[in-house]
Amino acid sequence: MASVSKAYNIADLRLMAQQRLPKGLFEFVDRGTEDEVSLHHNRAIFERIRFRPRTLVDVSKRSQEITLFGQKQKMPVVIAPTGTAGLMWYRGEIELARAAAAAGIPFTLATGSTTAMERIAEEVGSIPLWFQLYMWPDRNLSHQLVERARAAGFKALVVTVDGAMSGNREYNLRNGFTIPFSFTRRNVTDVLMHPRWLLGVLARYATTTGMPRYENYPSEIKYRITARPMGRSMMRNDSLTWDDLRVLRKMWPNLLLVKGILHPQDAISAVDCGADGVIVSNHGGRNLDGIISPMEALPEIADAVGKRTTVLMDSGFRRGTDVVKALAMGAKAVQIGRSTLYGVAAGGEEGAARALAIFRDEIDRVLALIGCRNIAELTTEFLHAPDFPLRAADPGRPGLQLLAKVVER
Repeated sequence: MASVSKAYNIADLRLMAQQRLPKGLFEFVDRGTEDEVSLHHNRAIFERIRFRPRTLVDVSKRSQEITLFGQKQKMPVVIAPTGTAGLMWYRGEIELARAAAAAGIPFTLATGSTTAMERIAEEVGSIPLWFQLYMWPDRNLSHQLVERARAAGFKALVVTVDGAMSGNREYNLRNGFTIPFSFTRRNVTDVLMHPRWLLGVLARYATTTGMPRYENYPSEIKYRITARPMGRSMMRNDSLTWDDLRVLRKMWPNLLLVKGILHPQDAISAVDCGADGVIVSNHGGRNLDGIISPMEALPEIADAVGKRTTVLMDSGFRRGTDVVKALAMGAKAVQIGRSTLYGVAAGGEEGAARALAIFRDEIDRVLALIGCRNIAELTTEFLHAPDFPLRAADPGRPGLQLLAKVVER
């Protein structure tokens, strides 16, 4: 198998991950839901936006350093919460967190991770650590996680609000990959055909700590990936309201971010509830098929709350060009999920670091070629998107006229 140093873009890392992982596990990470309209739409929107460079600008001293929530970081990227990192590689969350630390960027640990938040804090407590929270019907159980995150020194709580129920991932029904993992002829054959993953991940867990468990779940509902949870209804997330966010604001003394916002009014409500930031996201096209892309929602949301709070974005990033487009449209930083998972699956910490290096190099190249010296200078004046299907909240705002499209009815 090729070294991750031979990966020249994220597509190369994706191919390496596909070769190493069992098909069911790879598709769980890589694919969307139902017809995957949203998954492909996320990419298509990036491709419809073009750059409008400025020339004869001295860009010899370029910088992509930003200040995010008062902390300087080396690039405008945050590691997004991805609950399967521990299945991509042995102790994958730790590998990914170490790569984030080396890159000088925040790392977000998912509720559904297989590494305890306390262990992550021990390993990489030198960087801003964020914890992603799913709320359960038994609010006391969720609040236990909040208290643990506070005690462990996490700097931000990221509340996911777009997961009322799981998406319809038909491909997993077909390939036999489910959580909890069940042994069938199909998926056992799949695993046996990928001995590097079998021996390097599954066998190492089995001979050391045992089969992976959801280590951040309270003891009442903690279970191994091969065991059926006690009371599946405990895991539902369809009763979350703004009142829950207000309660969390009172409990949580540090940064509070709301992830899964696509409507400007929801962004306003989140800020009114005390959120320090909103993350414009459609869950990477993994929940509701047919949903709009975060890039379509970003300008209106940035217009609505950008002066009151910090706006971030995730979903669909594969190139540095994508990152620069999102920053020019109003995002302060972006969250990267699948791309760094591909890296972890391909080569652990080294693979994740390679993914981040690819983004860093591509962002730097874009800044140079569009005549922009730093992230603060990015505006929509560097973009050209005459057919972009979005009308900004204020079409008269300088820079947003470029994206305004009034639809005749």
